[in-house]
Amino acid sequence: MNTPASSTTADGLVLPRGLDNMLVVLLACAAGLTCAALYYNQPILGLLASELGASPAAIGRIPTLTQIGYTIGILLLAPLGDRYDRRRVILVKLVILAAGLFAMAITQSLLQLCAASLAIGIAASVAQDCVPAAATLAPEAKRGKIVGHVMMGLLLGILLSRVVSGTVAAAFGWRSMFIAAALTVLGLAVIMQRRLPAFAPTTREPYLRLLGSLVTLWQRHPALRRAALAQLCLSAAFSAFWSTLAVMLLQPPFGFGSAIAGAFGLAGAVGALAAPLAGHFADRRGPEPVTRAGAVLVIVSFAAFAAAPQNLGLLIAGTLLFDLGVQAALIAHQSIIYGLEPAARSRLNAVLIGSMFVGMSAGSAIGSLALAQAGWRGVALVGLICGITALITRLWPARRA
Repeated sequence: MNTPASSTTADGLVLPRGLDNMLVVLLACAAGLTCAALYYNQPILGLLASELGASPAAIGRIPTLTQIGYTIGILLLAPLGDRYDRRRVILVKLVILAAGLFAMAITQSLLQLCAASLAIGIAASVAQDCVPAAATLAPEAKRGKIVGHVMMGLLLGILLSRVVSGTVAAAFGWRSMFIAAALTVLGLAVIMQRRLPAFAPTTREPYLRLLGSLVTLWQRHPALRRAALAQLCLSAAFSAFWSTLAVMLLQPPFGFGSAIAGAFGLAGAVGALAAPLAGHFADRRGPEPVTRAGAVLVIVSFAAFAAAPQNLGLLIAGTLLFDLGVQAALIAHQSIIYGLEPAARSRLNAVLIGSMFVGMSAGSAIGSLALAQAGWRGVALVGLICGITALITRLWPARRA
């Protein structure tokens, strides 16, 4: 059942052979289902606080710990995909993730809840092992499109996770949600064990040196630095918007409730569904025009927000456009970095996604400060500056050339 879908060269690189559509779908589902585990707790924090007798401040640590765990997993565990058989790394993380979800379902105290949340976040970094796996198996001419399909699965997992969690918890209780999620991940592990081919390690460096090579890769590849910095800026704009939107919509002239703010999240479906298209354009025309177009969409959207901060129509249209721009740029940036050094794809991805999360953290903090000091127009100006900086970063190499 483990017949390789690839061959290996003398230096240990995996060469794709016959990557079928079902394997692409499987990797996309794996990325979506595992990344969704990060967000199951968010709609049910009130239920958790009520059952465990926790204060709002204490229960608020749960999603924070999950995100911290995910960042730890990306930086400390994702590079293992270059050192060991990536298939084995994925399977081990899936089992740990299932165990963390089961632990969440049976937890009886806030301390246990915190520990399980941290473990779930760390193991959910398996989502970022699926993306370089797809890039390694994909033919070069179709790499962007195939990575786009896997990223579409990841983004849809994020988008739908909160809806599924809230619905299941309301109907069957919050513990049922985590039991169902754990069983789903275990079933996924069984299927992956049967369908995912083995990957030859591309390096034999010891673990600490492997981590140190993240810095070496940053220094060695200007294209990686540009991709990471541009995506950091775009992610900061993204986070500044979404971290302040609900508060802004509660205020005059809108006065909308949380349900309307949540409905804006459906705009993420546009970016998710457009991911394969962005990858296709990156394959056909090169990734550079896609990165620049993505930055331009962000600039146009936030400029419209700043010019007419009380226009609901512009707010909806701009949300669709800038989300599409951020996701398209991410796909194109992944296409760029995966072509730099095939033997280091997991580490290259760790640098890019790690930078993205730094940008999201900074954007959330700066956006909240801007809203408090200058209102929604201040948030729009933050996003506009971030978009312009990303575009300059992408134009700079061409101007020098």
